[in-house]
Order: sequence, then C-alpha cells, then structure tokens
Amino acid sequence: MTDQGRRKLGALVGVCLAGGLLPGITLGPSGVDVMYSIAVAFLAVALITQLILIGPSARVRAPVLLAFGAAGFVQDALIWWLLSWLGEAAGAELRVDGVGTVLLAALITRVAILAASQLAPSQGDGEPATS
Repeated sequence: MTDQGRRKLGALVGVCLAGGLLPGITLGPSGVDVMYSIAVAFLAVALITQLILIGPSARVRAPVLLAFGAAGFVQDALIWWLLSWLGEAAGAELRVDGVGTVLLAALITRVAILAASQLAPSQGDGEPATS
C-alpha cells in the first residue's frame, strides 16, 4: 500500500470513529444521510491532508512522530472546524457542536492517520509493487 493509500485509510477510519464516538457530531437521521455526511467529511479530510502534507512518508522515531502529530493535529482541528460550517453548506446533515468536539475529532483523526501511516504495510515490507 502506498503512503497516500495509508493516509486515506487512516483518514477514513478517523472520520468514522470520530463521527461514531463523539456525541457532539451529528451525522444525520437515517442511513443515507449518515453515509453522505461521512463521505463529505472524509473527502474534506482526505483532500486537505493530501494537498497540505503533514507527516512522515516513512517510519520515523517517536520524537519526530510527535512533532508531526502536533502539526497534523492543528491541521485536523482546522479541517473539523471547517466541516462544522461546510456540512450544512454542502447539504449534508453533518454538524459539529463546540470547540471541544472539534479538538477531540482532530485528535482521533490524527491518531488514526499516524497509526495507519506507521503500522500498515508499505511496498517495501514484502508487498510487491504494482505499476
């Protein structure tokens, strides 16, 4: 799996966990609305984290990972803050209530992205590269 693929996987897991675990995030009343809200949140997080790349592209030591994590946390907090406005503007039932919820969602998302980028197998770990 490529580095971008691992980041996107981490973003998807982080968005789903934050949306499912935090009571301050409202995704919608029914299945279709929930899926649309998750898709809007995932697309925003994945797009912005790919455009503004904060994080290692290889496995790194803990102090460097913490520095990347702190910078990425700020980025993710700004993304979730944007989602609190963008969710209603995009027609989704996505609502993020309060600064505390934004910060917790950012923490969950960043931990998931870092975990996926550090723990998921890369192409150098025995998986054949595909062109």
